[in-house]
Amino acid sequence: MKKNVAVLAVNPVNGAGLFQYIETFFECGIDFKVYAVADSREIRTNSGYVLCADDVVANLAGKEDEFDALVFACGDAVPVFAKYADEPYNRSMMDVIGTFAAKGKILAGHCAAALIFDKAGVLDGARVAVHPLAAPGIKGGTAVAGESSVDSHFYTARDEKCLYLLLPELAGVLS
Repeated sequence: MKKNVAVLAVNPVNGAGLFQYIETFFECGIDFKVYAVADSREIRTNSGYVLCADDVVANLAGKEDEFDALVFACGDAVPVFAKYADEPYNRSMMDVIGTFAAKGKILAGHCAAALIFDKAGVLDGARVAVHPLAAPGIKGGTAVAGESSVDSHFYTARDEKCLYLLLPELAGVLS
């Protein structure tokens, strides 16, 4: 049975990471839809390139059963999230992450993704790879020193340079 993935893209998103997910899913025949964590579908990469996502995160709520996995494509997630945590799109993102986790779906991401999962309260003791600057913020799980980690339904990579280690494992369970 073909798997479907919801990809959360923060604004600004790390294009190198986002494009690695998209390319892997495309090449492996895994269906995906990109949701902007923003008020509109238009977001930017960290380098300023404008992208148009398929939809916004608020419209993912209630559609979690249509997907087998949720990917958090990091960007300037921590400083931007901290500044805009109370915005409706960030509250929607946290709710969606919580719902995916409650349903036992795969949660994947790189860089500060594990920190966002932790802030959503869903790590439940999982071992996660996370950017070294975000590692001290992990409270609900264990930040590992490795470049990638798979623990239960969490698939994480330290940063976009380490995604090449994680993506074959993630694609393997989604293919």
